[in-house]
Amino acid sequence: MIAAVTVPSIAQRVVRIISKVKEIRPSRLRTSSNLSKELGFDTVDLVGVIWELEKNFKINIPDEVPFNTVGDFVEYVSRQTQK
Repeated sequence: MIAAVTVPSIAQRVVRIISKVKEIRPSRLRTSSNLSKELGFDTVDLVGVIWELEKNFKINIPDEVPFNTVGDFVEYVSRQTQK
């Protein structure tokens, strides 16, 4: 019997990318986590996350899209990958 391959969900992949860019344990990241107030993200951190998401998901994220929480990233990437 062949074992089923577990494909990480979009949310898991987004959280992994965010945790890698900011060097935060994935377990600390909740969808409601505020990026700047709770996690200390600055503009450079956000640009790094956006760049990694664009590269990994092969999407384009316009500058005017507001990202305040981890959930904002998950929601945006989910919508873009379902097109």
